[in-house]
Amino acid sequence: MRDLLSGAVQMISTAWRMDRRKTIVSVVLMVSGAVAAPALAAALAWMTGAVVAGDTGGAAVAGVVVAALAVAVLTFGHFAHLAYFELSELAELDFAERLITLSNGSAGIEHHERPEHADSLTVLQQEARQFRVGLEALLNSIGLALAVALTAVLLARVNPWLLLLPLAALPPLLTGRIAERISDRARTATAEPTRVALNLFHLTTSARLAGELRVFRLADELRGRHRSIWAAATRGLVRAHLAATWVRAAGQIIFALAYVGAVLLVVRDAITGRRGVSDVVLVIALAAQVNQQVTTAVTLLQDLQRMAAAYRRLADLARVVTTTGPGSPDQSPPDRLRDGITLRDVSFTYPGTATAVLGEVNLRLPAGGTVAIVGENGAGKTTLVKLLCGFYRPTRGQVLIDGVDLSRIAIDDWRERIAAGFQDFIRYEFPAGETVGVGDLPRLADQDGIRAALARAQAGDVLGQLEHGLDTQLGKTYADGAELSGGQWQKLALGRALMRSAPLLLVLDEPTSALDPQAEHALFEQYAEQAGRVSAATGAITLFVSHRFSTVRMADLIIVVQDGRIVETGAHADLAAAGGLYSELFALQARAYS
Repeated sequence: MRDLLSGAVQMISTAWRMDRRKTIVSVVLMVSGAVAAPALAAALAWMTGAVVAGDTGGAAVAGVVVAALAVAVLTFGHFAHLAYFELSELAELDFAERLITLSNGSAGIEHHERPEHADSLTVLQQEARQFRVGLEALLNSIGLALAVALTAVLLARVNPWLLLLPLAALPPLLTGRIAERISDRARTATAEPTRVALNLFHLTTSARLAGELRVFRLADELRGRHRSIWAAATRGLVRAHLAATWVRAAGQIIFALAYVGAVLLVVRDAITGRRGVSDVVLVIALAAQVNQQVTTAVTLLQDLQRMAAAYRRLADLARVVTTTGPGSPDQSPPDRLRDGITLRDVSFTYPGTATAVLGEVNLRLPAGGTVAIVGENGAGKTTLVKLLCGFYRPTRGQVLIDGVDLSRIAIDDWRERIAAGFQDFIRYEFPAGETVGVGDLPRLADQDGIRAALARAQAGDVLGQLEHGLDTQLGKTYADGAELSGGQWQKLALGRALMRSAPLLLVLDEPTSALDPQAEHALFEQYAEQAGRVSAATGAITLFVSHRFSTVRMADLIIVVQDGRIVETGAHADLAAAGGLYSELFALQARAYS
C-alpha cells in the first residue's frame, strides 16, 4: 500500500509540475463525471417517486436533472481525456528522461552490466510507455473514491445494512492485488528472454546487418530462435495471467453474492410496504453502479500497482546508482602528470561474481609514455581500462594519479582530462561535425578544432566524401541521412577521441578494428608523434590495446596480461628476446603475416 500511495503521489506531482492548468481541468472533469453517476441514480429515484405520486411538475424538473447528469456521465470523461492525454504525454517524457538520467547518472557502469539491474532497465523501458494508462487510472480513482462515498451515503439512507455492500468490494480488491503481484513477478522473470528476443528481432531487421545474414543464410535460424525464446517468455506470462485471472474471479464471485443479497433485501422491504418504488429503483441502480465501481476499482488498482512497481524499480535503480558512485572526493586532477599512474596491489572482482578478473596488479604507467596492453581474449585488458577510466573501483588496492588515489578525485573532473576511443564506439546520427565535436562538448561548434581532430585521426578522406562536409546529416534514421561504412564510422569515432587536445590520459581500446593493418600502423605512428608533443605539455600517457603486434612494438612500454595478472612488462625488443608469452604471441602473428 505504501508503494501504491507513493506512486500515486509521484504521478500527480509530475502532472502538476508539467502543467497545472491541465491537471486541474482533468481532475475536475473526471471527478464531476464520476460523482454524476450515483447522483443520476438518486435523480432517477426522485423522478420515479414524482411519477408514482402524480407530481407532473416535480417529475419534469427531475427529468431535466436526470438528463443533465446523464450528459455529465457520458461526456465529462471524454473532455477530461482531451486534457490529460497531452498531460500524460509530457509526464511520460519526464519519466523517460528520469530513466535516462539514472541510467547515465552513476560514475560507474555496474548497473548496466549486472543481469538483475539490466532486467530492471528492460522492464522500466517498457513501463515508461504506460504512463498515460497510469495517470488515467489515478484520475479515475480520485473520482471513483468520491462516487463510492456518495453511493454509501445514499444506500445508508435506504437501509444501513446496505453499507456492507461496498465492503464486499474488499475481496475483489485484495485478490486483484495478489493477481498483480503474480503478473509482476512474471514480467520480471521473463525480462531476460524478452530482452534476448528483442535483440534477435533487431538483428534480423537491421539494414546494416542484412548482408551477413544473407551470406550465412541465418534468417531462418535467427527467426527460429526468436520464435522459441519469445514463445518461452509468452508461456511464462500466459501462465501468470491465467493464475491471476482465477484469483480475480474468486473475488468477483464473492461480490456477486453480496449484490444479489442487497437487491433481495430492498425488494422484501418494498413488498412489506416499508419502502417505496423509488427506493427500489435507487438501490437497483446503485447496486449496479457498485458492481461497476468494484470492477473499475480492480482494473484501476492493477494499473496503479503497475505504475507503483515502476516507480519502485526506479527508486531501486536510483539507490544502486547512488551506492555505486564515488565516495567523498576532495582532490582535483593535476594540471600535468609528473610521475604517472600507478596501480598498487589492485584486485578486481565484478559485482555479483566470485572469480577475480584481476589479481594483485602492481604497475606503473610513466608520465609522457606510450603504453600498450596485450594479451589473449579474456585476460583482463579491458578491465584494466575500465579501472583507469573510473568505470569501476578496485575491489582491493589503489589506482594512484601522481600519488593521489583516484577515488579521491572527482570523477567528472578526471574524465574531463581523459579521452578515449573504444572498439564498441557509438554511431551518433548527428551532422558529421557534431558526431566528432561531442568528443569535447565546449567545442561542439568549433569547425577548425573538428577538422584538426579529423586530421589527427587521418579521417580527412571521410570528410571529403560527404556531400555537405561537416554539415552532412549521418544515419539512415533520417530520410536524407548519409550511411557510412564501418571503417568510416570508426574514423569519425577516432576523430571524436582526439578532440581533446591536451588530455592526461588517452585510451585507445581496439579503436581501429575496422581498419586494415597498414592503416592502423600508420595511424599509430602518428599517435606516437602526437603523444610526444602532448606529453611535453601535460605529461600525458597514451594507452592503447591492440591485437596487432606491428602496432604494439612502437610503444615505450608493453604490458602483457594473462589470466588477470601482469606476467611481463618492457620494450618490444626486450620482450621479444625474453622467450615468454609476448615472444610466443608475436612469433605466432608474424608467421600468420609471412
